[in-house]
Amino acid sequence: MAHLLLLLPSMSYRGEAFLEAANKVGVFLTIGGDAPPDCLKQTPESFLQLDLYNATTAVSTVVEFAKTSAIDVVLGVNDGTAVLASTISEALGLPTNSIASVRAASNKQTMRSLLQQEGLPCPNFLIVGIDEKPENITPQVTFPCVLKPLTLSGSCGVIRADDPESFENAFFRIVHLLKSFERAEQEVADRQILIEDFIPGIEVALEGLLTKDKFHPLALFDKPDPLNGPYFEETIYVTPSRLPTETQTRITESLAKAARAIGLREGPVHGELRINDQAIWVIEVAARSIGGKCSRMLEFGTGKSLEELILLHALGQDLPSLDLTKGSGGVMMIPIPQEGILERIEGQNEAKQVAGVEELVMTAEPGDHLIPLPEGKRYLGVILARGSTPEEVEETLRESHRQLTVVMKPQASNADLPTIFRV
Repeated sequence: MAHLLLLLPSMSYRGEAFLEAANKVGVFLTIGGDAPPDCLKQTPESFLQLDLYNATTAVSTVVEFAKTSAIDVVLGVNDGTAVLASTISEALGLPTNSIASVRAASNKQTMRSLLQQEGLPCPNFLIVGIDEKPENITPQVTFPCVLKPLTLSGSCGVIRADDPESFENAFFRIVHLLKSFERAEQEVADRQILIEDFIPGIEVALEGLLTKDKFHPLALFDKPDPLNGPYFEETIYVTPSRLPTETQTRITESLAKAARAIGLREGPVHGELRINDQAIWVIEVAARSIGGKCSRMLEFGTGKSLEELILLHALGQDLPSLDLTKGSGGVMMIPIPQEGILERIEGQNEAKQVAGVEELVMTAEPGDHLIPLPEGKRYLGVILARGSTPEEVEETLRESHRQLTVVMKPQASNADLPTIFRV
């Protein structure tokens, strides 16, 4: 039986899906991370303590571990662990994407530079350090623009600015955010901000799988809510896409070229793209699968999940059908209405009973201190739905969301009365 080392941060939402897939595929599984997930607390022998933020010590630990328990495959579930997985795989002599290519996918500056070198449509950009003065930067900026941390993901710290005043405000908010994450071993990239032209248009997400340099599109998600800023909180994803077939083909070709440009050759690819009358713009390319619980709505021809396909490919096994099963699916990330302490979320039973809703999962619990985007990095929870058409799924998600009422207590110590948000 093949031995899989899965690099899994304790705060990741991806663990459950990959653990289920590993069980179905049939592998001997070891979790490598900062703390064991709940499902492994009774089997500590399946957990390997690793510092996921220190590649040198992590690689050393895994190499030593592999001397007595040979590892066949190493996988990461997010941008950071994808880089570490490639680094560990190379140290163990296992097949992997080059470390440089996976690093490029997790670094917006490197990725955009490589895309521009290949002549692919990409926003004009510049990189600045958090210690620079915004008034010295604005003469180089074309408004509107978007500021974003160089290495964060999930729309965290992403802010649109339309003029010098809003630029300065956005800049200092991101600086404050990045300083709150500072660690002793923090890399230079973690202290930099990317500033790029705002690209108007609709936004989509494309999930794909590379096998021997060939890009296979798996699922194209429409994002029906406009993402024009000032913040870019992603809410609804629905698949299959309602875009014209010709446009979908161009989107697939664009992401395939982008993955090739940064050097990816095998494994999952997640892309974020914008489409307007000028071009199809590649905004993000990641050497991982889609984040959060979005993959729960994907099922392929033989009943396989996205994570099962990823594991089967990594193990070198034959892949079953890569076609989505019939019907439509979607997910809604439930936004946090304001900063404060969560008291309760009312209407959950009503939200679950909306026809078409498969699951309502609340990841926030009463007593949690919640922070909305752009400073926050989480959502209240997710709604998952299925239906016969994308339009039906979208309406199901919105109707379910309308049933919820969020009751929060503002953070201010003198604010004794809770605030009620009917979302």
